[in-house]
Amino acid sequence: MSAIYRLQCKTQSYDWGKLGDVSKVAAYAKASGTTVDDKTPYAELWMGTHPNAPSVVMDENKTPLRDLIKNNVDLSTKAVYDQYEGDLPFLFKILSIRKALSIQAHPDKTLGARLFKEFPENYKDPNHKPEMALALTPFEALCGFRPLNEIAQHLETYHELKELLGSDVSDEFLATVKATGDSTSEKDVAHNKQVLKKVFGALMRSSQDTVTHLLSKLITRLNETKASDPVSKLVVRLDQQYPGGDVGVFSCLLLNYIVMEPGQAIFLGANEPHAYLSGDCVECMATSDNVVRAGLTPKFKDVDVLVNMLTYRYGSAESQKMTPVKFGEHSLLYDPPIDEFSVVWTKLGADEAEKQKPIEGPSVLIVTSGSGKLTGEALKTESDYELKEGYVYFVGANTPIVAQSGNSGLQFYRAFGVVANH
Repeated sequence: MSAIYRLQCKTQSYDWGKLGDVSKVAAYAKASGTTVDDKTPYAELWMGTHPNAPSVVMDENKTPLRDLIKNNVDLSTKAVYDQYEGDLPFLFKILSIRKALSIQAHPDKTLGARLFKEFPENYKDPNHKPEMALALTPFEALCGFRPLNEIAQHLETYHELKELLGSDVSDEFLATVKATGDSTSEKDVAHNKQVLKKVFGALMRSSQDTVTHLLSKLITRLNETKASDPVSKLVVRLDQQYPGGDVGVFSCLLLNYIVMEPGQAIFLGANEPHAYLSGDCVECMATSDNVVRAGLTPKFKDVDVLVNMLTYRYGSAESQKMTPVKFGEHSLLYDPPIDEFSVVWTKLGADEAEKQKPIEGPSVLIVTSGSGKLTGEALKTESDYELKEGYVYFVGANTPIVAQSGNSGLQFYRAFGVVANH
């Protein structure tokens, strides 16, 4: 049987998505027959088996990808099939972001199971949701807590934040940073994290009236002084996107602000705070939809769960970025420290070829630019598969492939899952 299948994937329309043809999500979905409306936000393209937007094979029967995988063990390998109960281990996405997503974190497996059991109306499954984002275009995000001395500096520069936290919390934090902020001893780091937790907790539990009043005061001051540094400009922009006093606007003074160029990536482990701000990215995650939100959102904010779940790791923006390794002549492998997925980015110039060795698990690839053809090398009976911008393919396990670019070059991203410790 065939081991390569072209997929039709569904889009998700959320308020923060780019509108119409401007959205890469819309452009890619169009390649498989989606009709695009220029007033609709096309936020996400989902490639996978998640029941909220399941992909289907582009055959006569429109076979759901989930059924294809469930009914053919060899497409996954028995080991992957058994570990993930006959399903795809990951969900692959394209995101096109017009305005900031909520500041959020995803639970680990233990917390995910507890939240699902206790609050099934808010948490729909018991899984964890580590995720990785790879920039397709210049991409901005908030990710993890800043180094403590940067936060201390922000308390002085943005005294409205200091006022919001109250003098007890602010003074304790500033004294701690002065005493042990740079220390690497386990005891000091643990204490630093406890004090940082107090700061974040005080911020998140501030009364809405106080947040609205102090944020308005801060924005007025920044506008009057024509503040032009990146952080001040970000504060003003987030307040415009979520007006009326959203506590998330203050959060960007505590979290790292990261700007990524195409090819750069960040990994977001469980219980780490983050928010995507703008741009287009390829995203891969464990198959879960669990989100604990904290700000930049009109949706349900689970403040107590959030404050208690975070790791409070702190460090530089650069330390959040991943270092890829070579995977063939024209490809880079992004391999996060979790079992469910890795992603390969392949970038070919005009009329070049890339051979990828067999992967011992299922994979999904999307063409993000250019064109060419794909051949499943071991399958002598197979014809070539056309590669065009927006085309998505499922590739069964242990299938060596060769990609050949046309005269405009070719780029594609390929997510795969293999068995842990293999």
